[in-house]
Amino acid sequence: MRCDRVWINARLATLAPDREGLGIVEDGVVASLDGRIAYAGPATDAPAFEAPEAIDVEERWITPGLIDPHTHLVFAGDRAHEFELRLAGASYEEIARAGGGIVSTMRATRAASEQELVQVALPRLDALIAEGVTTVEIKSGYGLSLDDEIKSLRAARTLADIRRVGVSTTFLGAHALPPEYRDDKDGYIALVCEKMIPAIAARGLADAVDGFCEGIGFSPDQIRRVFEAAKAHGLPVKLHAEQLSNLNGAALAAEFGALSADHLEHLDTAGIAAMAASGTVATLLPGAYYFTRETKVPPIATLREAGVPMALATDCNPGTSPLTSPLLVMNMAATLFRMTVDECLAGVTREAARALGLLHDRGTLEADKACDLAIWDIERPAELVYRMGFNPLHARVWRGQ
Repeated sequence: MRCDRVWINARLATLAPDREGLGIVEDGVVASLDGRIAYAGPATDAPAFEAPEAIDVEERWITPGLIDPHTHLVFAGDRAHEFELRLAGASYEEIARAGGGIVSTMRATRAASEQELVQVALPRLDALIAEGVTTVEIKSGYGLSLDDEIKSLRAARTLADIRRVGVSTTFLGAHALPPEYRDDKDGYIALVCEKMIPAIAARGLADAVDGFCEGIGFSPDQIRRVFEAAKAHGLPVKLHAEQLSNLNGAALAAEFGALSADHLEHLDTAGIAAMAASGTVATLLPGAYYFTRETKVPPIATLREAGVPMALATDCNPGTSPLTSPLLVMNMAATLFRMTVDECLAGVTREAARALGLLHDRGTLEADKACDLAIWDIERPAELVYRMGFNPLHARVWRGQ
């Protein structure tokens, strides 16, 4: 078999669905051709390779490159002062209603140029890359005007041009109410649906459309309008749902065949059943749970029993999850949510790819998928979940290089 590169003497966690658990192969080989996996499996079953380069990984573990399926990576400013307010007893909702929260970041983001947004986002992206991330989702939602949302999405696309990483962009215009629409939520939603979505779709700047369905965000009826506009322009949807209360957003997302419903601390059994029926992924965000000192845990056991796929993400954002470590996310998911090692590793690979609609292309070590790999200095996969503040990444491979 002709190929560009072969990694030999490896232990693989393939995450392939036709293998049990993590899809472990003890004596494994991965071969790439033109940036895609030509073979991934046991050395005993491998064909003879014709490759200019063979890399002996010396029994290290290879997993799919990690995927972060929910971030707000492009923003200006920070909200450390709000963190202090919360430490003094203020709630997230109180801060938001007093003019802080998302609107605070909106002001800084509007004031920044596109190039400035790229430059301030790069260190956050580099932190993810340093822990083996090869694909990242980036949401807009801090511009809240057509020009500023376009600017944010263009900045996100630019990050993929200057770093070896896949970027999936999401338009999150229905994130918060900008000051100019303070008393007119429906008017702002009309702007999102009638002006923003058509313009952004025409420019090809978004891979999906998201919204914040919450008392301090937007109602289910308003989100329905956003989803209908997205559908009319051929864009898949996802939703921030059931984070602070249960507005049945997850069921609404499932009704539209959403890629994912995210947060889900207050998700009920009806929402779980709807997600299971539609194939909507539950993207869980333990960093936000931890940072906001939430006490209601997402219904992990019920999601598991219903067969709802569970992805994990950093939710990197300035207000509720200033986190850029997928490794710590896995540890938090295990310790705070009681997810298993297998669920955590699948959550940042296979199920994260599913949550972005990209499972056909990445997220597992299987032939014909993108050759995005993370090579680890570990003795067993559990170490990736067990450690805190330690990065055992040996090498990161993106598109076979």
